Amino acid sequence: MISTVFSASTHGINAFIVGVETHIESQIPGFIVVGLPDNAVKESRERVSAAIKNSAFTFPIRRIVVNLAPADVRKEGSAFDLPLAIGILSATEVLQADALERTVFLGELALDGSMRPIHGALSIALEAKKRGFRRIILPAANAREAAMVQGIDIYPCQSLREAVSCVDGTHPDCRPFRVDVTQVIREQQEKSMLDFSDVKGQENVKRALEVAAAGGHNIILMGPPGSGKTMLAKRIPSILPPLTFDEALETTKIHSIVGLLAPGSAIVGTRPFRAPHHTISDAALVGGGIGYARPGEISLSHNGVLFLDELPEFARNVLEVLRQPLEEGMVTIARSKTSVEYPANFMLVAAMNPCPCGNSGNPRHECSCSEQQVQKYMGRISGPLLDRIDIHIECPQVKYQELASERRGEPSDRVRARVVAARERQLARFAARKGMHCNAMMGTRDIAQYCRVDDRCRDLLRSASQTLGFSARAYDRILKVSRTIADLGASDRILPEHIAEAIQYRDLDRRM
Repeated sequence: MISTVFSASTHGINAFIVGVETHIESQIPGFIVVGLPDNAVKESRERVSAAIKNSAFTFPIRRIVVNLAPADVRKEGSAFDLPLAIGILSATEVLQADALERTVFLGELALDGSMRPIHGALSIALEAKKRGFRRIILPAANAREAAMVQGIDIYPCQSLREAVSCVDGTHPDCRPFRVDVTQVIREQQEKSMLDFSDVKGQENVKRALEVAAAGGHNIILMGPPGSGKTMLAKRIPSILPPLTFDEALETTKIHSIVGLLAPGSAIVGTRPFRAPHHTISDAALVGGGIGYARPGEISLSHNGVLFLDELPEFARNVLEVLRQPLEEGMVTIARSKTSVEYPANFMLVAAMNPCPCGNSGNPRHECSCSEQQVQKYMGRISGPLLDRIDIHIECPQVKYQELASERRGEPSDRVRARVVAARERQLARFAARKGMHCNAMMGTRDIAQYCRVDDRCRDLLRSASQTLGFSARAYDRILKVSRTIADLGASDRILPEHIAEAIQYRDLDRRM
């Protein structure tokens, strides 16, 4: 007796369909799974046999061989429990083969036959729809996530028994699960967020953050402890443009694969904000691990913000691995037998003190650091990494008058409206460039085409370059920031005042 059912597994953020072929013969009893299963799949044999027995079905006392096809690709995770059980029940003619057609089965089984949630349901639903499958039967906890994919029926089940009754048509209330995609995203985006109006003073820093958000530029804040650097950074997502549906799907795929989506969650509808501690390892930041190449913090912050507080405290090798993802928006994790690519298009926001004690340049407190200590502290951040940060801004101590004032700052929704208007100008400008949606993504040729300046701007750039010794990369970044400032001002041309403002956002170039 033989049967074939379909399941799926993930590789990177994408999925691939797996055929679960089950063969049962009258020999010495045994249960073998072949086709490059990992340990979680191998252990499923015990879960499946117990779940079948505890669901009032008969487990065959025969030799069972299961092949996971394609056999040359490694299969990972516990989502194969349900398809293994369905395959055995089909091979023993509890279920008819025609009832399994164009159906994908997913789910981890408990020993009592109940179903537990899995990782990567959204990626699998997208692939199943692409491959022409009609329906997916999976744990109820993953239903909202999978139902975000329109055009394929999602059937949530609580147990193996319920899944079988759904397949054979005996379930009294078996119907596809539906969600209002637009409403789900709106609910996510309307959740309370931190607001810029909570921050008193720091108008120059707020302006720099607005420019960074409008152009997708990386930014570093430098100032004494208590000046509001972290408070400001946490509010950046509130002024970024809302996620598009495609961006939300891609972001959700990453979080789903890692297992960060809470049971019953549907989608990541707001831009991620990740703030790893400075003790993080390079593998945890970019991704990796033994066996399964797990996405790192830079991929989890894809389409959002990666905030590195106390930047000089991060290990030098950890910071250096950021250089390639910052340029390419993608990270490749290579292993001896496989290579996985994860998207990493994030906005880097960093914060640091001006010296080890934090009081350098603070008129209220005397700095206790020697010049050598300050240089050593600043030298922990390499020049090539700083060159990749477009905006450097000083965050001074807030004055008492501003702290005591009852006047609230400008709310985030007003700042966001200007940012969205500037992004719309950029989208129109880059309409012919696939994958480019903000000024920070411009390459050398794009800068030459879209950042043309007149003689007055060239004179200003020449003078600043001779005084501050800009690198070629810093020069390009000044032009890109100038283009963003012009977009915020609804100007088609880059003017000298735009260049001047962009030049002053290279504060660390003067200090290093």
